[in-house]
Amino acid sequence: MDHIAAGEEQIVSERLRRKLEEVNEAAQAQLSPVQDHINFTLQQAYFKCAYECFDRRRKQDEISNCVEHCSVPVVQSQLHFENEMAQFQERLNRSLMVCQDKFEATKLQKIRPEAVNEMESCVHKAIEENLNTLPHVVQRMKKAFNINN
Repeated sequence: MDHIAAGEEQIVSERLRRKLEEVNEAAQAQLSPVQDHINFTLQQAYFKCAYECFDRRRKQDEISNCVEHCSVPVVQSQLHFENEMAQFQERLNRSLMVCQDKFEATKLQKIRPEAVNEMESCVHKAIEENLNTLPHVVQRMKKAFNINN
């Protein structure tokens, strides 16, 4: 690989990294109400519920069962959140792989400047399309978690 090609790929990699940082920031901003609900509202309810389980009249296994029962909403919500985010990440990764495949194919045809431009355009479009789905993912989670706003 010549120096020009290496430089072009480094530029593309840096731009891709910056674009992915933008995706991460946008996702964090949109997901913060859901994360706050899980980390504060549901965790608080869990600890209040678990506190009530500790009664000297109960046997140890009854206390354990009670505490485990209290944890169900938090655990289920965390799993739901993680599944939704894994699906979002998987869709984004597949979109970016298509861009990478197109980039490699164009490079094989020895059309380097065009390959770089197409790669950037493809990545931008893939990221925008995935970011446009994020509000729907967030709304679906808010509905599942009964978050009103």
